[in-house]
Amino acid sequence: MFQRLDQRVAVFIDAQNMYHSAKHLYQARVNFAELVETAAAGRPIIRAIAYVAKSKTGEEQAFFDALTQSGIELKIKDVQEFASGEKKADWDVGMAVDAMSIAPRVDTVILATGDGDFVPLVEYLRGHGVRCEVVAFAESTNSRLREVADSFLDVSANTEQFLIHAHAVRPKTENRTPAHDKSIPRRRGPHEGASGLRKIRVTY
Repeated sequence: MFQRLDQRVAVFIDAQNMYHSAKHLYQARVNFAELVETAAAGRPIIRAIAYVAKSKTGEEQAFFDALTQSGIELKIKDVQEFASGEKKADWDVGMAVDAMSIAPRVDTVILATGDGDFVPLVEYLRGHGVRCEVVAFAESTNSRLREVADSFLDVSANTEQFLIHAHAVRPKTENRTPAHDKSIPRRRGPHEGASGLRKIRVTY
């Protein structure tokens, strides 16, 4: 199935995977609203869901608020702490079940994750006639996941667009666009409010 502007899209964000990849590779945070809009590429977004984990301290609340204000729906799970000190908040199964449940009502499923555990999900969706696209960091994306997806959007290819406070840069041999000069007033886009916060158009 080729990408067309009339395709209905559902976006599923593995927030932990994307967060840790951005932090490890670039000491930065992902601009999820920009990521979703770019991945949708003008196609109508039926659902945009981020799967997140909440700690006992609640330090993630500002992050959660930013996601919901930009139009991204949240599914929250408490972080489990074991006697060994290990912490876990696995959303893989929940995310896969939601994607399979919503798939009959959309044409394209976009997965924002580099986790190879989602390879069976991609194969299942494609086997049922649903286009499946992956958005993630090339450096931390499972090679098989890239192979089975209909398309792959590399976040690392444009850190200025997709990351917030990115410090790491690509080799100087690459033709990179300089970061936006904050001293110059920027015109707000059509999906931004008075605060400059990008708002995703979601059609339920």
